Amino acid sequence: MNSCRRITCSDWRSGLSVVFSRTNCRRCPEVAASFSRSQSTAAAEHAPGSDTGEKPRLRAIDLARKVQQEKAKPPPATEPPVSGQQKRVTELKRYSLQLQNVHPNVLAKHLHRSVLYQDKDVVITNKPYGVPVRDDSGATCIASVLPVLSKMLDGMKIKSDTQLFPSLGLEKETTGALLLARGEEVVEHILNLNRNNQVERKYWVITVGVPVPSEGVIDIPIIERAVTGSQPHFKMALSPLFRMNDAGTGVTKVRAHRQAHQAVTKYRVLDSSSGCSLVELQPFTGAKHQMRVHMAFALSCSILGDHKYSHWSKLAPQQLPERVLGKLGLEQSKIRHIPLHMHARQLTLSGTRAGDINVSCPLPKFFTQTLKRLQLTPPDKKDDK
Repeated sequence: MNSCRRITCSDWRSGLSVVFSRTNCRRCPEVAASFSRSQSTAAAEHAPGSDTGEKPRLRAIDLARKVQQEKAKPPPATEPPVSGQQKRVTELKRYSLQLQNVHPNVLAKHLHRSVLYQDKDVVITNKPYGVPVRDDSGATCIASVLPVLSKMLDGMKIKSDTQLFPSLGLEKETTGALLLARGEEVVEHILNLNRNNQVERKYWVITVGVPVPSEGVIDIPIIERAVTGSQPHFKMALSPLFRMNDAGTGVTKVRAHRQAHQAVTKYRVLDSSSGCSLVELQPFTGAKHQMRVHMAFALSCSILGDHKYSHWSKLAPQQLPERVLGKLGLEQSKIRHIPLHMHARQLTLSGTRAGDINVSCPLPKFFTQTLKRLQLTPPDKKDDK
């Protein structure tokens, strides 16, 4: 007769293992049951997900429950409302940084979408704010993406031989009509047209102050000078050919400085309101920063957003009157975010193979918003009233 040995809990902990078969354990069913329960417990201890440190296996039903719990959670508390001034500053920052430090292909696509005119010789596109035409430091500039833009204009043809070259450049902070030439010979032709006054460029600027008289021609050479002080730097400055005589009753002609550049700018006030003006400028010469210098130092009406030429002896954000700050919805401490409001509005070429070319370039969004805030109305909008 087979006999069974009763196994106690202490026997299990000590590592004793006895294999029972159903035939040998018929007389002691309680031992078999105890053994079965112990086997289940041991298997659970060594199963994945036990206290041995292994991660539990993710089941579909667990994932579904987790998703349902996330949906059942209350929505997060709403953020405090943003003031109008904060929104305005955010907008200005976005305009200033919109296409700076972007991938070259992104800039090329933007220029392609902004093409205003093209023929076999020239392409005119709307230049964005803050992007230089040329940059020797290796940063993304318009000249560096012209090969990509040329392929886009030719329908991405693999064997495209067309090359684009900047012919009449714009400053980094200036927006508007940018003229590109399809070949070096076309560049030389455009430069000859410009020297013969067959290229007419008109700019729109918003000035802080109202020029007096309302229209005229500024013919004052400019020169680069060093500014001393706590922040030494260089700026373009006026180099006039006349000065007041000692008696103060008239002017005396002085000798021109050898390093001075001839600078002639025609201006016309288009509208004025709130202590500011919308002014049309037409340069007859191409001296560096000549329109900014003429407006700031010859007429004492600096261009809005021109932080460089709003002061002579220091580098600081433009100082605006309280009335203008109120119209713009800004505080003086946030003025540094205002972009330069200078736009190449109209470009006219005479004597090209395609005949006379006349292109008007739409204003950027930040420019139109400022016009609205300052209650300045462009001439084309006045005609609609």
